[in-house]
Amino acid sequence: MKREIITTHDGSKTIHVLEWNEHYHSTHGAIQEALHVYLKEGLAFFLDSESFYKGAQPISILEIGFGTGLNALLTLAEAEKQQIKINYTGVEGFPVSHSEIDQLNYGEAVTIKNSNALFQKLHNCDWEKFCNISEGFQLKKQRKQFSEIDDTNQFDILYFDAFGPRVQPELWTETIFNAMFKALKPNGVLVTYCAQGNARRAMMTAGFTVERVNGPPGKRHMLRARAIKK
Repeated sequence: MKREIITTHDGSKTIHVLEWNEHYHSTHGAIQEALHVYLKEGLAFFLDSESFYKGAQPISILEIGFGTGLNALLTLAEAEKQQIKINYTGVEGFPVSHSEIDQLNYGEAVTIKNSNALFQKLHNCDWEKFCNISEGFQLKKQRKQFSEIDDTNQFDILYFDAFGPRVQPELWTETIFNAMFKALKPNGVLVTYCAQGNARRAMMTAGFTVERVNGPPGKRHMLRARAIKK
């Protein structure tokens, strides 16, 4: 499918899939969206909740839709800032090309030392094994379909950043969220930009406790779900 690089309203870039008229990130601001949905409502929420985070290291994060690597880079920056250790697994069925990566400006927008080099390192590390990106951040990229995820009680936080239900409704079903619930540890947290009713109901049927919270710029709501397990 034909794709193009565009600039979003906060100056950060994203990829536009023309055939679907779908973007990898919000056109209102790629970085703004990622910071709000995944860093604030996901990672920060988990860290601030004593009932979830008890100071254990490292924190395990699963990203559904590694894509451009923006969420991973911002999470790496936060790990450096908070001086915490994170093991990050990014699942992607169709990796972004290196020529597209070279056109994205995320390294310039993230204020940590050697951010451009770290962004490239995220994309250059081998698939299917953990790579040390920085002292506190390990990354494993897995090239597979989301339906192939079969982890059990492995992750503290899950960034669900798949393409939206309009273009890929099969990624927002009870079957997928059953696998997500299984993959999370007890009290694990799932966050996604999506607030669609069908997606929320599929999460609830899979066992999640789901709440609508304020969305990023340009979006009224998003969803945050917890895997409350007995």
